[in-house]
Amino acid sequence: MTVSLRRGLPEHLRPEAAALYWEAFGGKLGRVLGPKPKAIRFLERVLRSDHAFVALSDRGDLLGLVGFKTANGSFAGGEMADMRAVYGLFGASWRAALLALLTRDVENQRFLLDGICVAPQARGQGVGTLLLEAICAEARQRNYPAVRLDVIDTNPRARALYERFGFEALRSENLGVLRHVFNFTRSTTMVKTL
Repeated sequence: MTVSLRRGLPEHLRPEAAALYWEAFGGKLGRVLGPKPKAIRFLERVLRSDHAFVALSDRGDLLGLVGFKTANGSFAGGEMADMRAVYGLFGASWRAALLALLTRDVENQRFLLDGICVAPQARGQGVGTLLLEAICAEARQRNYPAVRLDVIDTNPRARALYERFGFEALRSENLGVLRHVFNFTRSTTMVKTL
């Protein structure tokens, strides 16, 4: 399989990217952003093409994507107006409050990876590695000495990929009572020095 990397998310792939993102993170975000049709509609609305790289097959199929966060926004961010448009005022209010508890601040010391997803048919074929290489190249171009990400305890496959790629655990945080909302107990911050 031939894989090519592209900076940015092509508009025609936005629905597919939203579905892939939901597949990857729906287990964590399902109780907050669900139900699934609304979550995908929200993601289609907020995904920022200028904060992502995509992996495409030679036919142009979406094989994976990786987002990043900067002081100018994040790949899967959005505004309160986006939430209200999909969930209504009340639904947007409580969802925004809960999501704010997971938000990681952008720091000036390390470049922040903001979600990586690989399509099921492309897993185990090096797509995740290519996406991580793209993020590291972007970080170098922006003069960051390291890349930072967070991985949850219910995703050991992702953590294994990050470790193989040279990321090291920096610290872990327990979610406490919010584990019942987000379906994971612990988040580990990992860093790769460039």
